[in-house]
Amino acid sequence: MSKISRRNFLRESGVALATGAALSQSVHSQANTKKNILLYVVDDQGMGDASCYGHPVLRTPGLDTLAEEGVRFTHAFCTTPSCSASRSVILTGLHNHASGQYGHSHGYSHFISFDHIKSLPSRLGAAGYRTMSVGKYHVAPREVYPFDQFLSFEFRDARLPEELADLSRPFIEAVDDKPFFLYFCTNEPHRPFYRETSRAFAPGDVEVPSFLPDASETREELAKYYGSVEQADRGLLRLIEILKESGQWDNTLVVYLSDNGIAFPGAKTCLYEPGVRLPCVVRNPTQGKRGLVSDSMISWADITPTILDYAGVEYDPSSLHGRSFLSVLGEERPKGWDEVYASHTFHEITMYYPMRAIRERQFKLIWNIAYGLEFPHAMDLWDSSSWQGVLTRGSTHWGKRPIESYLHRPEFELYDLQEDPDEIHNLAGDPNHSEILARMTKKIREFQGLTSDPWIIKWEHE
Repeated sequence: MSKISRRNFLRESGVALATGAALSQSVHSQANTKKNILLYVVDDQGMGDASCYGHPVLRTPGLDTLAEEGVRFTHAFCTTPSCSASRSVILTGLHNHASGQYGHSHGYSHFISFDHIKSLPSRLGAAGYRTMSVGKYHVAPREVYPFDQFLSFEFRDARLPEELADLSRPFIEAVDDKPFFLYFCTNEPHRPFYRETSRAFAPGDVEVPSFLPDASETREELAKYYGSVEQADRGLLRLIEILKESGQWDNTLVVYLSDNGIAFPGAKTCLYEPGVRLPCVVRNPTQGKRGLVSDSMISWADITPTILDYAGVEYDPSSLHGRSFLSVLGEERPKGWDEVYASHTFHEITMYYPMRAIRERQFKLIWNIAYGLEFPHAMDLWDSSSWQGVLTRGSTHWGKRPIESYLHRPEFELYDLQEDPDEIHNLAGDPNHSEILARMTKKIREFQGLTSDPWIIKWEHE
């Protein structure tokens, strides 16, 4: 309800405006004592695809506002580049190989988390929070990921993000002693990218990332993707307006992130940088310094413990795989935040390709557990005009990467990201890097042991 319509409603109801002002003052006073949480998750947005990240074409005023008021991370990573599995990590603080959410929850894939898992909404609900899931849910079962309210729509009939924001207003403005947790998920910028309500871009306007082929089909799809990114941002901008109008802005933690990388081959479903290195902006209302840029290496396993820390909810740190970064939000280069781990097993049920990885400042090691198999495609990526265009022309490369090496991968991939940011030159077989390979391999095995990874048996049995 807009400011004007709300005022008319008061007049037509015979309620004095002074009474409305008193109520507003009461709500604002009550709001200032709360520690509300907004977790804003977009679908398949790539790293750098926002104006606050320096993109020369995209305009994202919502995320820009958040970055000006908070912290923009330059080294934030999902742990698994697939929608359902990634969201389970975001909402549990556990790698998906431990939660059981190995892949997609919907349709024939039917992956679900173990029923003993304690999720973020269940922990916050038990601590006295009002909880609401808006938009794309995409985890299962509901008993593990419970919310007091659901505002979800079928994927193909999804509401626009700003519409969902307006529908969330009553939840945000409710006169209630309890703080709120709003889990807000857009379908944008997932394929099919573009809606008519988005700003239109011409193929010549786009910046083609180095991992993609600079072809007409790619440019056409990226132009539609740009419109979808801006559409997703409009929902965030609207929520920020609602938080400010309701007096909740100054006591609401806002976390913005993407579940996985852009929906093109070489990114989504891959552990290469375009699939896992993602935008993340966090605004803590109690933080003194604003507009910071942090190079802390964080992962989506850290989201749940950070939010619990902010909310003051007690938990056993050893029960989670991530750790809270709340205490280092005010630091641009904090010590001890220099490595992350990744774990991917499925996307769709037909796409078995387990991978584990460690990513340090300079080096990344990927262990392709099923390296004997051809790397599988998600259906929407296979059907994309970009991929089909390359196949039709008989091209040998996908961007800088040979298609053969994309489809048939070795057991280990070791990359020097400083010298080779596109991850083209595999150093795993280089004798000069044998000690680095051994050290990082050992770390992956230790990670698997610490996180109860069933695939650790592959070291012995295959």
